[in-house]
Amino acid sequence: MLSSRFASSELGADDFQRCGIEPPPSVQRSVAKRQAEYLAGRLCARDALRALAGLDRVPAIGDDRAPVWPADIAGSITHSSGWAAAVVAHKQDWRGLGLDAESLMPAARAQRLAAEILTPAEIQRMDPAQVALCVTLTFSLKESLFKALYPLVGQRFYFEHAEVLQWSADGRARMRLLTSLSPEFDHGYEVTGQFAWVGEHLLSLVAVR
Repeated sequence: MLSSRFASSELGADDFQRCGIEPPPSVQRSVAKRQAEYLAGRLCARDALRALAGLDRVPAIGDDRAPVWPADIAGSITHSSGWAAAVVAHKQDWRGLGLDAESLMPAARAQRLAAEILTPAEIQRMDPAQVALCVTLTFSLKESLFKALYPLVGQRFYFEHAEVLQWSADGRARMRLLTSLSPEFDHGYEVTGQFAWVGEHLLSLVAVR
């Protein structure tokens, strides 16, 4: 895993060319913030691929907007508020990787979004004194779960299709699917996740062996 800080306000007109990265049309048409996020994430991904496998390659964007990794490599990219990261591994070790970074939600926003992100069972288990952390962490873990499983199953699923069963202060979490995505990843499939604070960002990871 490699990470980097960046400032959208300092993005220059020639930064993509200088870095040897060709932005796709959708990014070229976007605002500076999105362009900076894309560039920072792809730079992290390129450096991670170089460190892992000696590859000088930048993952393209697929038709589904997901990064296109080399056939024998699993990977994931994330960015949040001036910080970007990418994680890669050989598929013989890890079949799917999902990485997500989030800033802690303000308590009022977390309370407002809780019903969209958490299942009724998750809301029941939530500590009222930790609403902001619970909602942010659940959001991040489910994002990481999607990133890890989507390349393996080829179909989208949403917040209501998974639940966080438990998490602990040592950075470990257990999750379960509430829908069937494939014969292997069916209803009731459980997977572990990890999370940690990196500066002001909450970082979560789901890795499928």
